[in-house]
Amino acid sequence: MSNSINRRNWIKSSAMMAGGLAFLSGTLDKLSAMPAVRKVTASIKGATDQTAIMSIPPKFGPLKARLLANENPFGPSPAAKKAIQDAIDTGYQYPFQQIPVLTGKIAAYEGITPDNIVLDSGSTPLLLAAAMHYSKGGKEIITGDPSYDDLPTHAQLFEGKWVKVPLTADYKLDLDAMEAKITDKTGLVYICNPNNPTATVLDTQKLKAFCERVSKKVTVFIDEAYIDYLPDPQGATMIGAVKAGQNVIVARTFSKLYGFAGLRLGYIIGQPDVLSALSIYTSGSFNLSATTLAGAIAAYRETEFLQDALKKTLASKEYLYSVLKAEGYEYIPSSTNFVMFPLKMDGKQFVQEMMKRGVGVRNWKFNNKDWCRVSIGKMEEMQYFADAFKQLS
Repeated sequence: MSNSINRRNWIKSSAMMAGGLAFLSGTLDKLSAMPAVRKVTASIKGATDQTAIMSIPPKFGPLKARLLANENPFGPSPAAKKAIQDAIDTGYQYPFQQIPVLTGKIAAYEGITPDNIVLDSGSTPLLLAAAMHYSKGGKEIITGDPSYDDLPTHAQLFEGKWVKVPLTADYKLDLDAMEAKITDKTGLVYICNPNNPTATVLDTQKLKAFCERVSKKVTVFIDEAYIDYLPDPQGATMIGAVKAGQNVIVARTFSKLYGFAGLRLGYIIGQPDVLSALSIYTSGSFNLSATTLAGAIAAYRETEFLQDALKKTLASKEYLYSVLKAEGYEYIPSSTNFVMFPLKMDGKQFVQEMMKRGVGVRNWKFNNKDWCRVSIGKMEEMQYFADAFKQLS
């Protein structure tokens, strides 16, 4: 997608935004009155990291350990912070010139062209765009279960169908079973790798073969939000499938190892015609602030900082493993910045009791078990977790 097209999209998007707020408000009111939308909206309210944080009762006070949103407590880097501060003075300007700088850096590193990249304010709006586009006409979205459910949940808002495929015995996405579910009604196959919430990763060669084979039938969307936590991200990524011309979309985010969760920056990589189709549903780069772009340009591939953050994450994770083992708990070995383990009590009750002790975590229920997902924090936060956990275990 060329820069000239992006500029036209910015103009179009800003004009629509300026003139369409009243229309949008009325449209949302009408949508919220639809039974299907009410049903799905209710499920969204109880299912996200955002709602978990927002629902913390005031009586519990500030958290000592915020371990419920898979954030990186070690970032952003000092270089990113300085760039953000320096960008404030020219914050009155639209950041048109910064956008090609960042896309150029990403393209050069990945061996692609800027036309293969669309930036946005986190990967969330890009997932939403895919949900809207690939659910048209009641199409099906195939995912693992459990897996990150932002895209398929929102697809249901637009009358898409969500096809859930159980995980394998070792809690990994079952590629063979997912492929077997593909029909002429399938709009998209969504794969979160490494997977959230189980923190497991797929065999790279098997996933590459899957993408090459399946993308001939239907679009494959690979969400690589946590790939920077792997020992060899470049060896594990599916960006090579895009370079090979396959019908594959790869999502990346600065929200995890880069520490930009609150600054909001993500991007997708895909074929230019696919990105053009998705751009209809999002303002793309126009959503980004000058400060976030400046920080991202300074932070991208800042190897020393990223390696240090990863080292600290691994140390905190090993400490968590030791705590769980000492208390007699098993866990799923993690390839990310979070760990999932089965509980010995009701999941909702466990979360509430941990919250009373100043520790925020998430709970899931699958395979007829209650599970806890713990995000990896600073060592001090992991020690707070350990103290609270030992009172309940």
